[in-house]
Amino acid sequence: MHARDRLIVGLDVPTVSEAEAMVATLGDTVSFYKVGYQLVFAGGLSFARELAEDGKHVFLDMKLLDIDNTVAKGVENIAKMGMTMLTLHAYPKAMRAAVAAARGSDLCLLGVSVLTSMDNDDLIEAGYSDTAEALVEKRARQAKEAGMGGLVCSAAEAELVRRQIGADMAVVTPGIRPQGSIADDQKRVMTPRDAIGAGASHLVVGRPIVKAEDPKAVAARIVAEIESAAPSA
Repeated sequence: MHARDRLIVGLDVPTVSEAEAMVATLGDTVSFYKVGYQLVFAGGLSFARELAEDGKHVFLDMKLLDIDNTVAKGVENIAKMGMTMLTLHAYPKAMRAAVAAARGSDLCLLGVSVLTSMDNDDLIEAGYSDTAEALVEKRARQAKEAGMGGLVCSAAEAELVRRQIGADMAVVTPGIRPQGSIADDQKRVMTPRDAIGAGASHLVVGRPIVKAEDPKAVAARIVAEIESAAPSA
């Protein structure tokens, strides 16, 4: 895998026109983009399909969770859109339904373990008795058993997840902050080099790139850092 293909730029912008401008600015430096709620609800689904048609990889960050039939029908349609990756919350029933629905397609399903904006206190408030680390470990095991393509977790848990799921599944880590960046609302963050070293296969970087004065230069530095941490095969 080329280092460039391991960086997923989060298009966390309010309009499709701003997303289009960012993609044009980044050019060939970036091959992989995340499209999430903010952009989806501004016409981003059509834009995501266009990105895929233009040869870009698209990480559709929808974090699906519903009854089995609803999850399955949603996944069936998303698989037809040419998306590369899709997220759903890592609840065992939802994962099993999604895997069955995606069978035969190239869609990589990712289970979201614990959001990187949450810590142990947040989990207690939400009614969980597990620590973040324990819950991530449990979700990783359940994702592998369900046949998922990978897991989304904090880079702080990437090594733990990699031990649970082995070498073949994807480990996608948001909350990546290059050296000197502010954490924003993220609570469990790591640098690109450290995340790759911990076992991450893909790094999601949004605001440090899209809000930079020179987004292309920041993206290029991150790709170079990925390459130095794990030279391309």
